Amino acid sequence: MEVISQTTTMRKDRQLLTAMHLTQLSSYFIGFGGLIIPLIIWLSTKNSVKDMDEHGRNAVNLQLSLILYIILSIPAILLLGLGILTLIGAAILGFVLPIVNAVRASNGESPSYFLTIPFI
Repeated sequence: MEVISQTTTMRKDRQLLTAMHLTQLSSYFIGFGGLIIPLIIWLSTKNSVKDMDEHGRNAVNLQLSLILYIILSIPAILLLGLGILTLIGAAILGFVLPIVNAVRASNGESPSYFLTIPFI
């Protein structure tokens, strides 16, 4: 019996990594598009594009963390009034971090998402 070794080479695609980070901004136009579009890109190309698994996990974790922060801040608006600050902070993080990490991905660096909960 002969064993055939199948080695798959992963391609570098910085443009796809950059586009995956920038698709998170679609949540400002489509709603849950900021979670669904990067999730589809990550799941479909994580085995064929180098560093896609790391970038995709971080992008999905950011979106899940933002959803959790927004859900928790709604009752905080009624109880303490400080939930408005949490909503503003989540909106700023959801806009700035994908842009910063898209630039990092285009330069070949690893992503840096702070204040995210590692769900995946």
